Amino acid sequence: MNAKRLALAAAVAAGLALPAAAQPIPDHPEKLSFKPIDFTVPRAGDSRVPLKNGMVVYIAEDRTLPLVNLSILIRTGSYLEPPGKEGLAALTGSMIRRGGTRILTAEQLDEKLDFLAAQASTGVGDTQGSAGLNCLADNLDESLRIFVEMLREPRFQEDRLALAKEQTLQEMKKRNDDSGDIEHREWNVLLYGEKHFTNRFPTAASISSITRDDLVAFHRKWFHPGSMIAAVAGAFDRPEMVRKLEAALAGWPGPKPAVPPVPAEIAPAAPGVYRIEKDVNQGRVSLGLPAVKRDNPDIYALEVMNEILGGSGFTSRITRTVRSNEGLAYSAGSGIRFGIYYPGAFRAAFQSKSRTVTYALQLVLDEIGKMREGQVSEEELDTIKKNLIETLPSTFASKAQTVAIFASDEFTGRDPSYWPRYRERIAAVTAADVQRVAQKYLDPSKLAVLVVGNQKEIDLGDGKHAVKLEDLAPQHQVKVLPLRDPLTMKMP
Repeated sequence: MNAKRLALAAAVAAGLALPAAAQPIPDHPEKLSFKPIDFTVPRAGDSRVPLKNGMVVYIAEDRTLPLVNLSILIRTGSYLEPPGKEGLAALTGSMIRRGGTRILTAEQLDEKLDFLAAQASTGVGDTQGSAGLNCLADNLDESLRIFVEMLREPRFQEDRLALAKEQTLQEMKKRNDDSGDIEHREWNVLLYGEKHFTNRFPTAASISSITRDDLVAFHRKWFHPGSMIAAVAGAFDRPEMVRKLEAALAGWPGPKPAVPPVPAEIAPAAPGVYRIEKDVNQGRVSLGLPAVKRDNPDIYALEVMNEILGGSGFTSRITRTVRSNEGLAYSAGSGIRFGIYYPGAFRAAFQSKSRTVTYALQLVLDEIGKMREGQVSEEELDTIKKNLIETLPSTFASKAQTVAIFASDEFTGRDPSYWPRYRERIAAVTAADVQRVAQKYLDPSKLAVLVVGNQKEIDLGDGKHAVKLEDLAPQHQVKVLPLRDPLTMKMP
């Protein structure tokens, strides 16, 4: 018996060894070979289902796990807040989940969802609302019923609202504690203007003025199935899921509201160098300017350009120069965002110890200049294009990701040809295209630079490189921005 087992083990081992012998491991990674990626972008129409109440749902069966994931996008946002009620949209969004339902108190709602092992969330951002449900497939009926009840008839429980307002006020007091928060906030102001709706900050006065009636009115006006697009994936039969959704939403009446368009106007600050005093041992720097909307045909060349410049990590020029070669920053790079309703933005950023901030900034500006002045190498271009093309399948890695993308695309009106033709459009980008868009969109005379940090230490420099912040500013004038009062958001 033991001899038979030994013989069997030897045979198995020999069998397992055959593939290794047939495909020896190369002596260098560059000699590795892979089969070409065979991937076809899924068709959005194959999963699209319009419901009787006006909601559009993208549905995909996925039995990998015994779960169901439902996400909903809602046409609302903080841009719809009445003047003086800044913060209302965010409070409404959070309190739909936190404040109970018409039938269930907030505490009972928490208990019900916990008992069902279901997770529910709601929120409202600048230009859209969202709601999500993740639950066990076996508990779908009850979880979905409670979820719809929560969305349709929120209680906005008074004590939970009072707690949320107090927590918001406490968070406001810490607005100037972190240099990263200051940088993010003031960079957006420089980029889009003080009066842009994304820069209408909640204040102590606006939060204190918000009542439960305000939340009820905001919800009643903007939350309707006809203004929602959903994505659902999980362990279910598609026809049965359609029936469940139709039944769950059937009792939610009301016409589709006429939602005003998102404002498209921006008012960027004058180009130049801006500084904000913050006593920290590392300075934070953002520099850039408004970019284009995503319907601009240059977005593919711009994406490749940004990846080469600073978007692709250690292979990018900014990261290689500022971090790898000079050791001035742990993280340095750039990003480009293409706007949906208003122009997006190009932003390069880094964080460096105070004495080396100006030298690192000079290096980043130099790299932007090189991108404009000379063509990229064929090796750089080929590496980035292959990376963008070959990583596209990961965007659609799961059924839930896929239907969520389709729902978002319909919600925001993306060109239906974007995903099917993405790879060929990236492949068509040339070195001349990259230089052309760099020259067109990365105009040094239009850049805004924001430096947050210990200005005295920054001005001292590192002693090795004679570059001052004033040397990098138009007319050698650096503009000082005082910190806002955290509760009123007014500058002194």
